[in-house]
Amino acid sequence: MENCLSHHTTLTLPSPLSSSKPQLTHNFSPIPTFKFNNPLLSKSASCGFCIRHRPLSVVASAGASHCEFSSLNSPLEPRSLAGKFLSSVLQNHRQLFHVAVTEELKLLADDREAAVARMVLSIGSDEACLHRRIAQLKEHQCEIAVQDVMYMLIFYKFSEIKVPLVPRLSRCIYNARLEIWPSKDWALESIHNLEVLEMIREHIYAVIGLRANSSVTDGWATTKIRQSLVGQIYVASILYGYFLKSVSLRHHLEKSLYLTNHDLQLGHRTPLDFQDMSSYGFKNLLFGHISNKRSVGQGPVSEGEKYESLKFYVMSLHPESLQGCAKLRSKEAVKLVESHSCALFGKGESGSFETDDFILTSFSSLKRLVLEAIAFGSFLWETEDYIDNVYKLKEN
Repeated sequence: MENCLSHHTTLTLPSPLSSSKPQLTHNFSPIPTFKFNNPLLSKSASCGFCIRHRPLSVVASAGASHCEFSSLNSPLEPRSLAGKFLSSVLQNHRQLFHVAVTEELKLLADDREAAVARMVLSIGSDEACLHRRIAQLKEHQCEIAVQDVMYMLIFYKFSEIKVPLVPRLSRCIYNARLEIWPSKDWALESIHNLEVLEMIREHIYAVIGLRANSSVTDGWATTKIRQSLVGQIYVASILYGYFLKSVSLRHHLEKSLYLTNHDLQLGHRTPLDFQDMSSYGFKNLLFGHISNKRSVGQGPVSEGEKYESLKFYVMSLHPESLQGCAKLRSKEAVKLVESHSCALFGKGESGSFETDDFILTSFSSLKRLVLEAIAFGSFLWETEDYIDNVYKLKEN
């Protein structure tokens, strides 16, 4: 197919096509007007209009007191054809992004299943070893591609709230000083409800010492900190954001079931919105058996009091239940968190930091990193659930 992408990177666009520039919902850099003679588009009798991917453009600069970055930038660059294709679709045909994601996931699932089927059929033949190796390679390729798809979905969610990901920190450090601007605190907090925000603010105070009611002067006060410690805080905050998303949904489900059973016992009927809850998947919400055990040292608590607030609900959970909510469900998610953090903080192949010097930074910049990491973890939970409906992820 001349001038078209391969089987994995071809998207047929609906006709007729608008000749005007797509309306973007975030502050992406201006994109050339959508025309048929655009170099990203080519005509073909067999595939209609096909999109050719181009590298994700990066605009980042370090200054004496701030780090500027664009919404088209991300620390981790796509490694697979599927990832590069989706980055191009997101930049140039945003309205088709989710359609392209679904098609790519279906193609990846079909490729993986076909390779496994050929391996099974070849058992006992002279080609068994060859097909087993092909299946292993295909599994590895699909794993990388799915991680890229997962990353682009998270990138899309950040673009929806008009928050660009922080680029590689090496580009933002000037004379051993790190400053991230703009902070985007309000936008990053807007995706959470009030109960989750309360726990996030406690987490911020615990990891960087900045109180929720701190002044602007407190936020711009500086501190010396090792880059490795910043990296540890960032990864821990990703996992905390993932945990908050998981436990808040579980809390919502258990509270709804409790209220429904309570009303039924009183002779009332209260409609339970199973459609909303089933969209998250019961198996993902329950995380095993629902435990009513309380933490050691707490007094007797009634079922009604247990559901009064998310914070109190978390404190009442059994340690095993807490671990279940905090554990990443898929191996692809584990790999993605590792790859993203390595790209952001400049870790080498060994997983260690290239440099682990002290840097001078403000508490406001540290808060920006923590809030981004928490949002990343929350989006990761949603992305896992979205992908697993089309492409079966590996259980962690």
